[in-house]
Amino acid sequence: MKFENILADIDGFGRFQIMIIVISFIGRFTLPCHFMLNNFVAAVPSHHCDISSLDDGGFFSSLSETERLIVSIPVQEDGTPASCQMFAEPQYHLLLNSSNIIEVPTVPCQNGWVYDNTTFKSTLTSQWDLVCDKKGKNKATATIFFVGVMFGAVTFGSLSDRFGRRIMLLVSYMSGMLFATASAFSTSYLMFAVLRFFTGFCITGIVIVSSVLSVEWVDIKHRKLVGVIDSLSWTFGNTLFAAIAYFVNDWRWLILSVTSPLILAIITWRWMPESARWLIANGKLKEAQMYLNKCAKINRTEDSIQILNTETLATIVVTEKRDRTYSYLDLIRTPNIRKLALRTGVVWFCVATAFYGISFNLTGFGLNIYLTQFAYASIELPAKVTVYYLLDKIGRRRTVVGALLMTAACLGINIVIPKDMSVVRTVVSVLGKGCSAASFGTIVLYSSELYPTVIRQNGMGYNSFMARLGVAVAPLILLLDEVWKELPQVVLFSMAILGGIVARALPETRNRSLPETIEDIESSGIEKSLEKSVEIK
Repeated sequence: MKFENILADIDGFGRFQIMIIVISFIGRFTLPCHFMLNNFVAAVPSHHCDISSLDDGGFFSSLSETERLIVSIPVQEDGTPASCQMFAEPQYHLLLNSSNIIEVPTVPCQNGWVYDNTTFKSTLTSQWDLVCDKKGKNKATATIFFVGVMFGAVTFGSLSDRFGRRIMLLVSYMSGMLFATASAFSTSYLMFAVLRFFTGFCITGIVIVSSVLSVEWVDIKHRKLVGVIDSLSWTFGNTLFAAIAYFVNDWRWLILSVTSPLILAIITWRWMPESARWLIANGKLKEAQMYLNKCAKINRTEDSIQILNTETLATIVVTEKRDRTYSYLDLIRTPNIRKLALRTGVVWFCVATAFYGISFNLTGFGLNIYLTQFAYASIELPAKVTVYYLLDKIGRRRTVVGALLMTAACLGINIVIPKDMSVVRTVVSVLGKGCSAASFGTIVLYSSELYPTVIRQNGMGYNSFMARLGVAVAPLILLLDEVWKELPQVVLFSMAILGGIVARALPETRNRSLPETIEDIESSGIEKSLEKSVEIK
């Protein structure tokens, strides 16, 4: 007997499943905000050296602010004051000829910096002077957060396969809120970096646990819908985040604002069911029976499961021992699972690197940071609606391959477009962001369908680890513009091409039952094991 047969009897997409989707949506809202948070809390406002040390109480005091800058700070090629250098002493002759600065001695900023607070009231940069020789620390905050996400994905993936999806979702909610809130009250850069690591470590459990829970409770026919809806929670969060960041321009309050939805998520958690698939696979048949009866009651299909008992459930998974504990080692023990893990890991790394490489480059085109964030978020909606129709029309594999190749095309086009055409470059980048969002939305659903139930959460944890490795690398890739201005685009282009090539080697899962055991995959190969599953026409 297949679990899909039971779902068909109790309605695999009724009010019970809708409840799960809504609860997951609430919890997932905060994730894209935290993932994009560094674009705003670590933004670098215009700044120049604090020149108060040059004020000798004489002629300097009588100068206007503009004149003080002229005699105190050298001018860059674009006509703006230098950010990291100042004159050793006032150069009053520049008031007569501001271009005569040949061989005028300069020194690094002596008394800190003055920041333009027009756009941001306070950022990490202005809080701890993360500019000039400390600008690497500013970029590092994003990488530190995503390294935490990376290790959290592995940890929560393993723990949720061992202890259950539901309890680990609550742990992720509560610990994520605790560390995120604490980070808003940081008194030093080191304290903030440590707390951001643990914030990333904890909140990543929300996405990998909730996505698997949703997929495991719905029937084959509606899996793609659930996958797209889960993905749209990121679009909704990203779009609203642009507005939140616009009105909340203090970094501490911004962190608290985007973390607060977790309070509602914790309250609604009490109605989140455990995965019946996981319970059956781990021999907890009575608890599985309880949740299935609850599902039938809410969906008003009680009459369909009159004969549902633990003996019936015991026939669903009989090939492998239920008392066995599965771990990440099971991803490499057998040849077909090993091939699957290698392929999906590479694709997730490439998808995430391209997606976040584009997302983090908000200021790279010279336009308003809030409008760029809003455009990047808004394009995801039509992209993911298109994915919804393509998943059944052409399948999961062709959708993710096509989306990655179109992402590469947009990145390649931007390499050759002149820098002064900032609007055109932004439009192409927004289209590339839409295509990369489509590939991300597809690969999450696709991967959850490829792995068997007994190691599905381990598989998703491993994939999420690979994705977060790509995300952690993305800010460092953007720093390569100091070597060659277009090098970041070339690297991201290459990642998208590589991901598309590897994704072609994955099997199609459209209209096929989820594999339950490792033996389902190993008995006749990845492709054949999926093909022999029950198909829903």
